[in-house]
Amino acid sequence: MVRIGGLASGMDIDSLVSDLMKAERMPLDKLKQKKQTLEWQRDDYRSMNTLLLDFRSELTQMKLTTRYRARTTSSTNEERVTATASSAASQASYSISKVEQLASAATRINAGSISGSSTDKVDASQSLRSQQTKFGAGGSFTWEKGVVGRATLTANGTDATVEIGLKTGEKILTDKSGDMTVKVDGKAFNITTDPNKVLVDDEVFLSQDGKLTFKTAPKKDAVIKVDYIIDQKVETKTFTEATKEMQLSKAGLTDTDFSLKVTKGGTTTTYKLSGSADGEGYTQLAAEGSGEIIGKINLDMGKVIFDNEQAKDTVVEVTYKQDYAAFNITSHTSKGEVKEKFLIEASESMNQVINKVNSANAGISMFYDTFSDRISLTRTETGNFRGGDSSPTSPGTYDDATDSEIQTTGSFINDLLKFSNSTETGGENAVFTINGLSTERNSNTFEMNGVSFTLKQTFTDNTPVSISINNDSNKVFENIKEFVNKYNELIDKIQKKTSEDRYRSYTPLTDMQREQLSDKQQEQWEEKAKSGLLRRDPLLASVLTNMRMNFSQPVANDKVSGMFNQLAKLGITTTANYLEGGKLEISESKLRKAIEEDPESVENFFRGDGTTAGQKGVIQRLYDTVTGTMDQLKEKAGNSFSTLQQFAIGRTLRGLDSRIDSFEDRLTQIEDRYWRQFTAMEKAIQRSNEQSMFLMNQFGG
Repeated sequence: MVRIGGLASGMDIDSLVSDLMKAERMPLDKLKQKKQTLEWQRDDYRSMNTLLLDFRSELTQMKLTTRYRARTTSSTNEERVTATASSAASQASYSISKVEQLASAATRINAGSISGSSTDKVDASQSLRSQQTKFGAGGSFTWEKGVVGRATLTANGTDATVEIGLKTGEKILTDKSGDMTVKVDGKAFNITTDPNKVLVDDEVFLSQDGKLTFKTAPKKDAVIKVDYIIDQKVETKTFTEATKEMQLSKAGLTDTDFSLKVTKGGTTTTYKLSGSADGEGYTQLAAEGSGEIIGKINLDMGKVIFDNEQAKDTVVEVTYKQDYAAFNITSHTSKGEVKEKFLIEASESMNQVINKVNSANAGISMFYDTFSDRISLTRTETGNFRGGDSSPTSPGTYDDATDSEIQTTGSFINDLLKFSNSTETGGENAVFTINGLSTERNSNTFEMNGVSFTLKQTFTDNTPVSISINNDSNKVFENIKEFVNKYNELIDKIQKKTSEDRYRSYTPLTDMQREQLSDKQQEQWEEKAKSGLLRRDPLLASVLTNMRMNFSQPVANDKVSGMFNQLAKLGITTTANYLEGGKLEISESKLRKAIEEDPESVENFFRGDGTTAGQKGVIQRLYDTVTGTMDQLKEKAGNSFSTLQQFAIGRTLRGLDSRIDSFEDRLTQIEDRYWRQFTAMEKAIQRSNEQSMFLMNQFGG
């Protein structure tokens, strides 16, 4: 609609319409103010519900035995035996009359220095192959030939067969399958290379082309880790720019079956190793037939250097083997026999080997001492898990093959690192007598009836160590005191909210009113407008009353003595100031006395359960009251996840939104009507003015 703004009449039509609409808009402002008030009230209810939720979490903690069964322990000789107790421990005493033997971890130390010379020892930070001549057994040790590969795959949940992803020309060395590992989410599978074998649950078939087949498909997103050995590695690279150097993915390569193929312009030339390595470890690469030298390679480093830059788009394919070794460590633990397989590349250092062992699941700590030049393997768990006799009074006959806790296999660890003739010590149980009973434990720290004992030294001098378990009344007192403080905080906040002054003349600001006030003035106004929205709210007043009743009623429970079945008998009473809404105060001496005299009654007064309200402890009563109030508050005000239709205030807000939308449509129609009327008036005045001007021109003419 075309609006004409007072050109003919000289009137400010915009202002006239605006003033008229102010009067028309007043009912809409009232609706919006009512909506805003309800939203503030909803938010206040929700904040109260949050307070109750936090308090209910505290009630949940107070329902646990740990709040009332804090235990203290004492030992008559802490240099020999110490103890700690959980809430599950009963108040009792224990007597340990002797400790004949402490539990020890099994340790296997190699047979001697690993270096061949005391003046030129093995450098643990350098590659094993570069140090081979320094090993005492280095001259007789022979590396295996092949390439070690590692793959991490993710199961799709449907296929029982997964592929490692070998390249053309690469094959699994199936005769070495005993040195390989396949783990699914950490669980080891036995590998078979027999295609006709009927698989069982813990088996996997490994084919020469690198396919793993399980009896059933591993679960979706299961992580499959594979350590495997292939006959050779095939690496292909297409240069994206002129290139003079090429780093292979593996190092410690052998001179067996090495070849490098270079393809340029459709022509492929094969290069082989030529001659011996120079002082820097590089061996020349010569073309088959012509003997043309293209560059050189350092087999230890896996690095190729070309004599001349190879042009962009040149394709280089390198086929090689590397030196590697395999060994196993078997340990006997509290979880049974654990066997870990290790594949070691000749390019790795002694330190890397140690890290592999220490990070594996064998529960073994490997250590190399540079001064003594010896290596030890120590099981991380103490105790005797193999069944050999650990009694110091009747040691029996020890057989390393059947009784040892740590076993090693493989030429690398047994020959090069000298563990073949090593001896094992330790791996013994703790042997002691407690309350007259002779017994053993795998660890020097063990638990009995909720008490954790730690044996610290042996003794057989007929001077027993007494361990006493008592209730920690100070800790229990502090727990109850903390709960009372949190209850008082809740009462205080609800009491303040329900007694706020209501400033009815301070209604929510309209848009026009906001324009007339500064930000600070708006903030001060809204603070008054929000005050008292829950004043004397019956729902909140009810929860205060009910919680006071929960505390005041005695607990009629068989587990609660009549001496301590009421709050006041425990030294907890309401404050004299009734305006505080029923806050509690504690008589410290009286509560401590109750805890010390009858801790079971105190516990059940608070956390006891029952079928009736009278039988229930105070905490369970409060929990029921708070939960019921929270449900009512949610029905009234919902939560941040509720839709308007799901709570009472929301349904009212939804109705207001509908009325506001309808009223705004009506105002638009009224404003359009005013403008049509004024536009018609302007047009009439314009026509009258034109007629008058015409007549004046006629008479003047």
